[in-house]
Amino acid sequence: MIEADVVIDRVDGPQLLFCVEELTDLLIGTVDGGASVGFLAPLDRATALAWWRGRAAAVDAGELAVWVARDGKRLVGTVSLAFPDKPNSRHRAELVKLMVHHEGRGQGLGRRLLATVEHAAAEAGVTLLHLDTETDSPAEFLYNKAGWTRIGKIPDYAADPGGTLRPTSIYYKHVRAGAGAGASAEAAPTG
Repeated sequence: MIEADVVIDRVDGPQLLFCVEELTDLLIGTVDGGASVGFLAPLDRATALAWWRGRAAAVDAGELAVWVARDGKRLVGTVSLAFPDKPNSRHRAELVKLMVHHEGRGQGLGRRLLATVEHAAAEAGVTLLHLDTETDSPAEFLYNKAGWTRIGKIPDYAADPGGTLRPTSIYYKHVRAGAGAGASAEAAPTG
């Protein structure tokens, strides 16, 4: 059970590295729990740790924004926005790696993480968010409920953690200043 006083903060590169062990645990638990977030099970610790460590440079370069949710001192969730590097794409970002600790699922934390990035994106002038997620997954239910628009699905897009090719659903959401109640963080890429 996740406590009600969860705090969601955006982290910079050094802060990401400070909590890299907890982010690694969350990633491994998410993959072991069957969520399709880009890795096959069983996900070994060295691979997960190296992947998270590799994100710190992207965070510091403004190519990636990462938020972490803490229940007291324990990390219980994360979400990121990836920013395109082309001048004609500065108005959009991709929502990636939304993960909630298995004890916190179904308690609204995923929705709070979504609201946080939606608000931060809008405040930074990003007007369009997009994502892909495994079709018929619990994550897809969350995005539908949060007002994201599904535009279609691609068959055999990615392997699930067990190695089976699965379809993915593509979603988008327009955001505007004031969207995503209760969140405060910066989202815009720097540089």
